[in-house]
Amino acid sequence: MGTASYVLVGAQEAMNQTFGSVCHGAGRIMSRKKAKKIVDIGQLRKELEQKGIVIRVASRGELGEEAPIAYKDIDNVVNVVHEADLAQKVARLRPLGVVKG
Repeated sequence: MGTASYVLVGAQEAMNQTFGSVCHGAGRIMSRKKAKKIVDIGQLRKELEQKGIVIRVASRGELGEEAPIAYKDIDNVVNVVHEADLAQKVARLRPLGVVKG
């Protein structure tokens, strides 16, 4: 929610190697429960707002679940997919807003 997203286009090699499938996100490195425990919600909100990201959540805890530290680095993940010729990068997007809940 506080990191980039990518638009990718599939490549033929994905059909050969992965039945035409690639990752649809970075993937978690931390459970939602653990993230909720360790993330300082106030600090996270402040950091996101300083980046110009508008935040709307049903509850404070939900914000912690999706903290950027709970996920792998999206740039690294997409670079692996790109370098393996499974998909090609089209655009890198930055978040403008987060709606959760």
